Amino acid sequence: MIVAVSGMDSLGERAAKMREALQKSQTITDNVVTILGSFDSRLSVLETAMRPTQIRTHAIRKAHENIDKTLKAAEVILTQFDASRQAEAKILKGPHEDLESYLEAINQLRSNIRFFSGNKGFKSSDAVINNANTLLAKAISKLEDEFKQLLALYSKPVETDRLFECLPESMRPSSESPGNPFSGKNNHHEHQNGTSETGGFKHLTLIPPRILPLLHDLALQMVQAGNQQQLLKIYRDTRSSVLEESLRKLGVEKLSKEDVQRMQWEVLEAKIGNWIHFMRIAVKILFVGERRVCDQIFEGFDTLLDQCFAECTTSSVSMLLSFGDAIARSKRSPEKLFVLLDMYEIMRELHSEVEGVFGGKACNEIRESMFGLTKRLAQTAQETFGDFEEAVEKDATKTAVLDGTVHPLTSYVINYVKFLFDYQTTLKQLFQEFESSGETNSQLANVTMRIMQALQTNLDGKSKQYRDPALTHLFLMNNIHYMVRSVRRSEAKDLLGDDWVQRHRRVVQQHANQYKRTGWSKILQCLSTQGLTSSGGGGSAVPGEGGSGSGASRGLIKDRFKTFNVQFEELHQKQSQWTVPDTELRESLRLAVAEVLLPAYRSFIKRFGPLVESGKNPQKYIRYTAEDLERMLGEFFEGKTLNEPRR
Repeated sequence: MIVAVSGMDSLGERAAKMREALQKSQTITDNVVTILGSFDSRLSVLETAMRPTQIRTHAIRKAHENIDKTLKAAEVILTQFDASRQAEAKILKGPHEDLESYLEAINQLRSNIRFFSGNKGFKSSDAVINNANTLLAKAISKLEDEFKQLLALYSKPVETDRLFECLPESMRPSSESPGNPFSGKNNHHEHQNGTSETGGFKHLTLIPPRILPLLHDLALQMVQAGNQQQLLKIYRDTRSSVLEESLRKLGVEKLSKEDVQRMQWEVLEAKIGNWIHFMRIAVKILFVGERRVCDQIFEGFDTLLDQCFAECTTSSVSMLLSFGDAIARSKRSPEKLFVLLDMYEIMRELHSEVEGVFGGKACNEIRESMFGLTKRLAQTAQETFGDFEEAVEKDATKTAVLDGTVHPLTSYVINYVKFLFDYQTTLKQLFQEFESSGETNSQLANVTMRIMQALQTNLDGKSKQYRDPALTHLFLMNNIHYMVRSVRRSEAKDLLGDDWVQRHRRVVQQHANQYKRTGWSKILQCLSTQGLTSSGGGGSAVPGEGGSGSGASRGLIKDRFKTFNVQFEELHQKQSQWTVPDTELRESLRLAVAEVLLPAYRSFIKRFGPLVESGKNPQKYIRYTAEDLERMLGEFFEGKTLNEPRR
């Protein structure tokens, strides 16, 4: 119990001490709070006292920043003014001394104008801009003059020799004919064999390469200044006249249809040959060279590039095409067909170059004029075909072929057809201009057959001029044989076919048979036994061998021999003047006659010769042996006349 009381007292003391400690702690806390409250009050007073100083410090800092900005802006403006003064000084000197610096000065002026246009707050901005624009206008004007002078200085007509040097070796003209340098060239075969030499064309330098970048920079400045039209005019006026003069030096003439009509054919043919070469040189060398110049000067502004090229070449192209157009529109004639085909060939050959060099919308008119000429040449050539066919059929020349040989019309037409086959590729292209079927081989075959038929029709008419039917058939035999032989030896055979050849060979044989029948039937009648019975007249009758000549009248026999002699001599005199020009056909015809005549003559001599030989002057009647006749037949168809040389 005592122990328990003692414990309780101890806990009470401890609790009392704890209360006392807590009270002290509270007192201390209250004192600290009081002290802190005092600090807060003092800090608030201090902050209030320092605020004006802070405001002044911030204002000073802002003022410094504004001063820095103003100084920097002033420095930029001063730099622009300084750059403007330097640019003005360079521009006043002009571009001639130092073009590169002059162009830099113009760029600087443009930069200044952009700067002051974006800084309108500067009170002198408008004045500065106006001054810079005035100076820039003067600078561009001087640049125009510089561009014009520089372009004119290096734009000279191209000498003909330089153009010729750019041709492949095989196309270069002969130096032997200075007035007609291409006179020795075969235009058609050169085209057929030489088109693969396109790579052999050399580039023509029209303006030195070192000058082109300068002209490009000048052009660029003019374009940036909005002076495209003035630039176009300067380039067109300068380069157009130079190109025209280059073509004139080459020999190109601007001719009308009337000029062409007045020319002699030989002169016109030579001019056409030259024109074909001129077209090739102009398109593949001169215009290609001009295109390269345009490409480099106007690089970066394609629309202006195409327009400048189109306008500077228009008059030259027109000058070239005028001659071709005059030929295409002039009066048609058969001899013009092949030069028309030559001209058509060169236009077709240049087709891809024209599309490449004269590309772009601005060159549409030039392209169309060139392709239009190609079409007109094809049209005229096709119409000339029709004219030729009609002319052959209706040819009414009175040229007499007295000896029945090949008529000049036949050889002319056959040579014409042979030449046509030299142009097979060209003709196929030509037919394709108007036909979509693509059957160009059959078209050429049809044209050829129609021409051949027209020739036969005409020859039939000409054969009727002969009074002697035998000569009529000899004439037709000769001419149709010439046609067949020529076809067999040319490419026409593949096109016309074996059927045509065989059919016309039969016609030749038919005329040979008709000649033999009409020319020799009368004389063969003299060698027949018909009518050789005794007439009871003054002539005695002697039996022949085997009784075959029984009752034959010596007088009738003598008359037969006399008639035979007269007729054979007439035939010999006449038909030795006739001509069969083909050796094989001539020998064949002589053999055919001999095979009929000689056996009949030998038989007649054998049967009735003794009757005459037993009388007076037998040689008066039996004038020829069979061998004599054979020898004399060997003189037939040799064309021996008093008026014409031996053929």
